Amino acid sequence: MNRTEAEKRLNELYTIIEKHNYNYYVLDAPTVEDDEYDALMREVKELEGQYPELVTDYSPTRRVGGFALSTFEKVTHTVQMGSLQDVFSEEELYAFDTRVRAEVEPLYSVEPKIDGLSVSLEYRDGIFVRGSTRGDGFVGEDITENLRTIKSIPMRLPDKLPFLEVRGEVYMPRGSFASLVAQQEENGETPAKNPRNAAAGSLRQKDSSVTAKRSLDIFIFNIQQVEGREFTSHGETLDYLKEQGFRTVGHKLCKTMDEAVSRIREIGEEKHGYAYDTDGAVIKVDSLAQRDIIGSTSKVPKWAVAFKYPPEEKETVLREIEVNVGRTGALTPVAIFDPVLLAGTTVSRASLHNQDIMDKLGVAVGDTIAVRKAGEIIPEVVRVVKHIGGDVFRLPDKCPVCGHTTEKSEEEAAVRCINPNCPAQLLRSIEHFASRDAMNIEGLGEAAVKLLCDSGLVHSSSDIYTLNMQDIMSLPGYKEKSASNLLKAIEKSKENQPDRLLYALGIRGIGRRSAELLMKKFGDIDAVMNASEEDIVAMDSFGDVLARNVANAFADGEMRALIERFRSFGLKFGYDKAAGSDKFAGLTFVLTGTLPTLKREQAKEMIESMGGKCSGSVSKKTNYVVAGEAAGSKLTKAEELGVKVISETELLEMING
Repeated sequence: MNRTEAEKRLNELYTIIEKHNYNYYVLDAPTVEDDEYDALMREVKELEGQYPELVTDYSPTRRVGGFALSTFEKVTHTVQMGSLQDVFSEEELYAFDTRVRAEVEPLYSVEPKIDGLSVSLEYRDGIFVRGSTRGDGFVGEDITENLRTIKSIPMRLPDKLPFLEVRGEVYMPRGSFASLVAQQEENGETPAKNPRNAAAGSLRQKDSSVTAKRSLDIFIFNIQQVEGREFTSHGETLDYLKEQGFRTVGHKLCKTMDEAVSRIREIGEEKHGYAYDTDGAVIKVDSLAQRDIIGSTSKVPKWAVAFKYPPEEKETVLREIEVNVGRTGALTPVAIFDPVLLAGTTVSRASLHNQDIMDKLGVAVGDTIAVRKAGEIIPEVVRVVKHIGGDVFRLPDKCPVCGHTTEKSEEEAAVRCINPNCPAQLLRSIEHFASRDAMNIEGLGEAAVKLLCDSGLVHSSSDIYTLNMQDIMSLPGYKEKSASNLLKAIEKSKENQPDRLLYALGIRGIGRRSAELLMKKFGDIDAVMNASEEDIVAMDSFGDVLARNVANAFADGEMRALIERFRSFGLKFGYDKAAGSDKFAGLTFVLTGTLPTLKREQAKEMIESMGGKCSGSVSKKTNYVVAGEAAGSKLTKAEELGVKVISETELLEMING
């Protein structure tokens, strides 16, 4: 494919992917399977790799992040990003209505007030060019690269207006917030307080690849500036923005304040079922001409107010503080209290996170406490209402599970059990080892791991590779077929690339991406194991703490013994290519259909580890098409072009031959 053809194809792919993104992230109505979408993205990456000069700012590859900033540049807002006057009662709403009706006969727009971070998005000739925070309303910060990672923000608009600036609210969905907090708790980190704080922190990450992993989303609720188009009402602007591909805030037009109050009450009842935090409702005069008549003060518009719902808190009695031990040895105190109804569900437990937070609360067993749900989903203790006079609860200096000594470093809030053989750590560390992003051992979930540990068959993650048919069939619920499937999954995991093994070791702070970076830098696990803190700090994205965590982990004799056991079982310690295998160098493969035993990502990893390249489309430059069941049009095109078609078995023979 020449440059002109590549440019044309890239534009086609950009349009197709933008449409799929809109259907999935805005309409929540996906129209393509994941593997088809992935194939389109791979084709984009391949073409952009061949012709880097064709890469545009609106390329979908810009959404994955990876841009590292040393600081955020200041942005002066041409139109002030103001705030609204808050009201807290229905009486204040009717007073607002009286003031408005002294000037005009209004139609009101009533909308949920999303609890997130207000941002500006700027488009020139239909292309997204800059995004910034609200800041103080007059000056914000340029966070363009981080905003590019939000899939529901369109990079191109159908209308190529000379200039358009819109305002929206970036938020973290409750499900994403719950996952983030669980991960932070597991790592012994101080968890985000609420989804709003989590969204704000995610948008101000210096590395946009971190932002990309946080699953942020956005609602657009206003046009700040526009050139080349005029509007008469707020509702008209929202309809237009929706046509341009934005996810717009839902609104209802109300003729009277009675109707508006009724809608506000409805939002208050519905908000517990929303996927995002809502701390109120916004009431705006719909007519833009009437807004000009009503005017603004120096601080807030007089044509809108924000009604704030009272926080739902319940008082209850703290009966017990349970101490749990996580995968990294972090001790997490959990409050057990008399059950209360919050946000539609009954709760009786809430994490107290760490000793610092308990000291700040001044909490003791027997106290009357106030509890609420952070993000309408995670119960939290807000304050002590009545202290009984006892001492503030202290985390034990002995692990409650194994009795080993606990320690607290000066660098973090967590208190940890330092016994690597602690049973509580063992269970969670093996679950992590077998998880999808780590060794991906299908069938070795939480229940199976507990059975193996309780039976005494497994005392460390390396013991997984000693299991045989008789061992597994001795467990309740296992028959010959299920035992055989588990053994096959364990055996297959030995073929995983070494970055998965490095991540599976569970070194504190080292995620899948960090493990990949370490492996790419050092080449094999032995080199990582022998690297100094200084060697690791010299890498981009690795600070002192992470480097120390890695160095300390590999300085531990038990960790080194564990690694030697993995070596003896035949797990991969280095990429095949690094070990001298480049037999696929210069070859391009296309994967199509459902392969008998390999998932596409596994086959792709194997091909790339041998120096080969995977493409999402068949062309004259394709060397092999690996075809499985229901191969479809790619197989047909391969046959038309005379490209060699091979099976999974033939691919494995090429790899192992």
